[in-house]
Amino acid sequence: MPVIEVADFHKVYDGMAAVEGLTFQVGAGEILGLVGPNGAGKTTTMRALSGLIPPTRGDLSICGHDVQCEPIAAKKRLAYIPDDPQLFPDLTVAEHLAFAASAYGISNADERAAELAEQFALATRWRATAGSLSRGMRQKLAICCGYLHEPDAILFDEPLTGLDPHGIRTLKESIRTRARQGAAVVISSHLLAMVEDICTHVLILDHGQSRFFGPLGELKASYLSTEESASLENIFFLATQTRLNRSSDDSSSAPEEHGKQEAVSSVRVRRM
Repeated sequence: MPVIEVADFHKVYDGMAAVEGLTFQVGAGEILGLVGPNGAGKTTTMRALSGLIPPTRGDLSICGHDVQCEPIAAKKRLAYIPDDPQLFPDLTVAEHLAFAASAYGISNADERAAELAEQFALATRWRATAGSLSRGMRQKLAICCGYLHEPDAILFDEPLTGLDPHGIRTLKESIRTRARQGAAVVISSHLLAMVEDICTHVLILDHGQSRFFGPLGELKASYLSTEESASLENIFFLATQTRLNRSSDDSSSAPEEHGKQEAVSSVRVRRM
């Protein structure tokens, strides 16, 4: 059974579709990179998976628990770290972790909280309020709160925001460790080099629709047939920007560019 499962997800705001017919799965040990232009539907998908907004249509589940029908059971197995975590400015680092432990019913969480604080360089700020922390420190605190209950599914929305190089390395190592331990991870980010470095699978969204979903290696293998450099950045522009150019003026597209687009389209057809 997939840890994270999305089937025919649609979300409409005021008559406009933010996401249309999205289907994907993330299994234990997999790290999915969710990429796309601004407004592609990435954050909408993350918020729906976390139960913050309802789907217009479709099914979303965490560890077999439907997010809408079994919200408590689903959220017990989930951690969601948004791009701008809303912390309590007057609570200390220690109080935030104690609150998270209480919310998830974790007994004897002090040792685990101390380990996380040490790992993310928050041990010396144990009694500092969230309002006094830097942007990066607040991000680290939100990550620690998310990790505390050992979730099976972890959703990150732009997780590197505000982090210094040490924090970035620590976070990436922690994500790999949790995946090895069986967690399913989704990372939404515009930092394509980071996605390419850490993710096992990729979902490319554009205008609320999937352009590709599958293993990163499969996407690169298909692209290599038409391009020597198969970086995720090159593939991303091929699957999004050039697709828009082609739809607006298909007749003016160069034959070689047309061939590249067909390569990515063929992968999308096989995976969807």
